[in-house]
Amino acid sequence: MFFTDRTDAGARLAGALRHLEREAPVVLGLPRGGVPVAFEVARALGAPLDVIVVRKLGVPYHRELGFGAIGEGGVRIISEDIVRSSRAGAKELAAVEQAEQENLLRQAHRFREGRSRVPVRGRTVIVVDDGIATGATAAAACEVVRAQGAARVVLAAPVAPPEALAWLRTEADEVVCLYAPPAFRAVGEWYQDFSQTPDEEVVSLLARATEQEGGGGAGAGAGPRDAAGGDGAGPLASGPVAVDAGGVSLAGDLTLPGGAGAVVLFAHGSGSSRHSPRNRAVATALNEAGLGTLLFDLLTPAEEARRANVFDIDTLAGRLLDTTRWLRSRSALPFGYFGASTGAAAALQAAAAAPAGSGVGAVVSRGGRPDLAGPHLAAVRAPTLLIVGGRDTTVLDLNEQAQRQLSCENRLEVVPGATHLFEEPGALDEVSDLARDWFLGHLRHTADGT
Repeated sequence: MFFTDRTDAGARLAGALRHLEREAPVVLGLPRGGVPVAFEVARALGAPLDVIVVRKLGVPYHRELGFGAIGEGGVRIISEDIVRSSRAGAKELAAVEQAEQENLLRQAHRFREGRSRVPVRGRTVIVVDDGIATGATAAAACEVVRAQGAARVVLAAPVAPPEALAWLRTEADEVVCLYAPPAFRAVGEWYQDFSQTPDEEVVSLLARATEQEGGGGAGAGAGPRDAAGGDGAGPLASGPVAVDAGGVSLAGDLTLPGGAGAVVLFAHGSGSSRHSPRNRAVATALNEAGLGTLLFDLLTPAEEARRANVFDIDTLAGRLLDTTRWLRSRSALPFGYFGASTGAAAALQAAAAAPAGSGVGAVVSRGGRPDLAGPHLAAVRAPTLLIVGGRDTTVLDLNEQAQRQLSCENRLEVVPGATHLFEEPGALDEVSDLARDWFLGHLRHTADGT
């Protein structure tokens, strides 16, 4: 059994956990790789999602040997037998614990961005990881959750070695694992894509889960508002917004620096949202250059759960056009589209459908699928910049084909050494610089009427 990536693994693992849905569980993901898997499980079960931050306490001078573990809420689990056999001094052990406590608090704050922990006392808790190797961290997580008052602890992972599972069944009330290959060497060998999960992705997924759950964390109880401060049209102002797109309310985040002369609308791609750390990094660069940004979700959480919807370009483009009308009813500022993945096709199709003089001044695609806009490409009038990673060869080929169908001013920029998500050092910075320069160069012309 092979998994395409952590999203695929999470969707499959969720199917094996359906019997727990009636217990109204809490789902906890082990950072970092366990969180994308846990996100899919929580979404499928309609359960709250949180991260479980556990720090192993390693014996000084033999850190692989753990003498205990600590978790949030003051949970402290110590093996007195290992402490005695280690012959380490009390001050040395205390120094290890102090350092790990600081790391724990720093990680928890970073991942939750100030939100409170999801309570687990008296609940069934599903602890999820992307795979198990030795099982030490998973076992510590189970102990910590139990110490926090969980009524029942279920450990779930897509893949693990049989010997680790045998031990972990003594640590958890139930263990669910999709595959236990006897010839196990490493978790990553069972994934086609086992690239590192960055902190930013963990933060984004937790924020999305909180929002889909309907509250919690910072700002709970204050839903999105119209930027005009009510239901009617009015002056734009920075803050959360609710965009009426053909009767569907789409949540968004609007940022307008002082004196902004244009606004860039972000159309995200498959499996992403307005919380995408990559899109937010580009948006920050645009804001620093004096451009406004509107990051919003083209699909509702329920719609996003159906994978086919993220490839429904007609619907995505229609939502983008509705959002454009919403923006135009409130501001005469020129605007551009920034599209990623399938969102790039939606941006180009919307630009092609927008009437002349509508204010669409420029389009930028990051790692996009402009080819999915099909025959609409020839009708695009807005200057278009296509940005692709040099190592993203399949998407690069599709962009080259799409470029040949564009009759507007256009350019294809290849970021050397970059893969599809531009995760390499400096790659996303180059994307931000290219997008900033393109929008500044063309949206200023639109604003000036030249």
